[in-house]
Amino acid sequence: MKYTVSMEIALPREKTVRLLADPAHLSKWLRGVVTHEPLNGMHGEVGTRSRVVMQMGQQTMEAVETITRREPADLHEIPRDAVVHYEREIVAEGMWNAARERLTEAGPETTLWVSENEYRFDSVLMRLVGPLMRGAFRKQSMQHMRDFKAFAENGTDVREAKS
Repeated sequence: MKYTVSMEIALPREKTVRLLADPAHLSKWLRGVVTHEPLNGMHGEVGTRSRVVMQMGQQTMEAVETITRREPADLHEIPRDAVVHYEREIVAEGMWNAARERLTEAGPETTLWVSENEYRFDSVLMRLVGPLMRGAFRKQSMQHMRDFKAFAENGTDVREAKS
């Protein structure tokens, strides 16, 4: 199952990218994150594997995230015409996910964030039901993007928001 979502952030691309890459801010915008800890390497660097625990209602999901691409490696003084790529694979019981993020300048003070997502499922049931749930997966991705946008533009912390 594949889908793409996108959103404009009213901040310069370099600032947007640095906020998105900073692990200190993750719990402020990534709803449900309990743990995001590197098992090896440095947070956000290519090859780093991290243990990720998410809480969604009564359900807890544990996964391993591997950073597969980050270009440019240095997120300071990014050339104006460069596209920032940040890609990762997430493996959990019964599921594999690839997220391919692209951030481009939409204007001098605006960033376009495009997120391509691909899911594969191990069980026959999820392989049949997964495509029917495309809307729910897409909706969750858009919620994460809206939460990041609110955090980046206004300092809104999801931990303080009313569900």
